[in-house]
Amino acid sequence: MPLFVLIAVVMMNFAANSVLSRAGIYLFGMDPLLFSGIRLGSGAVMLAALVSLRGGWPALDRARSLTAGALLIYLVPFSLAYLTLPSGVGALILFGVVQITMFAGSALAGTQPTLRQWLGMGIAMAGLGWLLWPSETLALDGLGVAFMALAGVGWGVFSLRGRGSRDPLADMGLSFVVLLPAAFVLMLLGGGWSPAGAVVAVVCGGVTSGLGYALWYRVLPQIAATTGAVAQLSVPVIAIIAGAVLLGEVVTFDIVMASMVVLGGIGVAVMRR
Repeated sequence: MPLFVLIAVVMMNFAANSVLSRAGIYLFGMDPLLFSGIRLGSGAVMLAALVSLRGGWPALDRARSLTAGALLIYLVPFSLAYLTLPSGVGALILFGVVQITMFAGSALAGTQPTLRQWLGMGIAMAGLGWLLWPSETLALDGLGVAFMALAGVGWGVFSLRGRGSRDPLADMGLSFVVLLPAAFVLMLLGGGWSPAGAVVAVVCGGVTSGLGYALWYRVLPQIAATTGAVAQLSVPVIAIIAGAVLLGEVVTFDIVMASMVVLGGIGVAVMRR
């Protein structure tokens, strides 16, 4: 399958995670901790089956443990954020923080940012500020924003670590399986559930998360960091459109304009001349 098709499939899976999580937690009334636990458990089962059928597991090492930790830091706050945030707005905050995290990680690793990259990040942060500034048409829940920002840091670290993956399916499978105890704890701590919400959580975990993330780890080593960053700019746009069409979410002028500023700023930072 051509690389650009793989990238497109991954981005649609990422957007689907936002829409499915918002639907399961807000629309169907699923407790976010229970949703996270089912999502994590179903992803572990799906990936464990695929890795076992393929013929065995690699050894668990410190690097994979750190990757699993980053996955957990992303996954639980992500669900908590969707108690209050619309799916598209949540995706925009998530991937804005993801790009800032990856930018900072590259800088700490010794890659000196250029003036154009600093300018692009400044524009993107101004766009996020616009989005988060209370207005008559849009007032976001502060706790939901904080949860999504934390999720963005987790996903940014998770993506940075994925660039060194030599066995995407096994690395992703171990990351999920190592977190099975955490999945059980989350399910025990979770409150109310609904049949529809449980089905959405299973699909979100086994398909759009487990398989989608394994595919992302397969794609990452084949593309430049800038290409991966630019590709992820499409996710909030897909999520905003899907949220409006499938969940009836309102798209305001502030959301549209802030999105353009954030995505444009990130584009300035990551695209080559």
